[in-house]
Amino acid sequence: MNFKKILITGGAGTLGKNLTKFFLKENCQVCIVDNFSTSKKISSKEKDLVVFEGSIADKFFLDKVFSKFKPEIIFNSAASYKDPLNWVEDINTNILGAVNISELSSKYNIKKIINFQTALCYGKVIKSPITLDQANNPNTSYSISKTAGESYLLNTFENIVSLRIANICSPYLSIGPIPTFYKRLKNNDQCFCTKAVRDFLDIDDFLDLIKSILEKPSINGVFNVSTGKGSSIFEIYQYISKFLGKNSQEIKIKEIQNDDIEELVLDPKETEDKFGWVAKRGLEEMLNKQLDWYEKNGISTIYSHLSNK
Repeated sequence: MNFKKILITGGAGTLGKNLTKFFLKENCQVCIVDNFSTSKKISSKEKDLVVFEGSIADKFFLDKVFSKFKPEIIFNSAASYKDPLNWVEDINTNILGAVNISELSSKYNIKKIINFQTALCYGKVIKSPITLDQANNPNTSYSISKTAGESYLLNTFENIVSLRIANICSPYLSIGPIPTFYKRLKNNDQCFCTKAVRDFLDIDDFLDLIKSILEKPSINGVFNVSTGKGSSIFEIYQYISKFLGKNSQEIKIKEIQNDDIEELVLDPKETEDKFGWVAKRGLEEMLNKQLDWYEKNGISTIYSHLSNK
């Protein structure tokens, strides 16, 4: 791997932790930046791991991180989403943070930015699966601010890949229907479900793509990251119920709220063509891996970008 000094914003989050483990195994030096608002604090026990606590919205703090660590490549995994009504925090982290990353990346001659974007940037679906030519139409504070942040990055920094990502199954996953159903069913709590459809991607497929992106540094732009196959949230609930030996019929079906989207399935063809990558793991395999991880490690706090209406 040509890049050896990796800075990961939001490095204590789900994707950040998985990326950190991946790069440490590749004998890279990794720097994590996180304010730990939706994650547990971690320490730099690994010899090649450095941890800075703070917000990417604080340019003075972030400048010191760049200056001390001198990264070659930036993964922007940081995101504010835990309170749908905290618009100011969303703006600060998702927009101002992106602006700071872009400006400092230019100042310190960063070779590449890889930005993580929510698939919710597309908003209400016009056609499915969603191709890259569908216009952005985000409809929540989280998706609006993440989309604005992506736009700043794409228009101010040349060497950037922005990944619009499906629901990734991975260790530490604490957002979305899978951990929610697992925890509630384990506790014998009432579950709720909508008729929504989503696509899911295994973390190993995602990391395979990251490796392909780094091996082709001249490719830039926006890319969908998914299997391209949709699964209903009710189907996910049924699978988890069966895995845990529960009655899958005991669930209340709710109407989809205005801040949610009925069907969100991404078309990954452009990504497959440009990077020679394709998702290999199917839904059953990734769900088994995810649920086995919860059985061994448990799960604590679960977050959501949606309101609780």
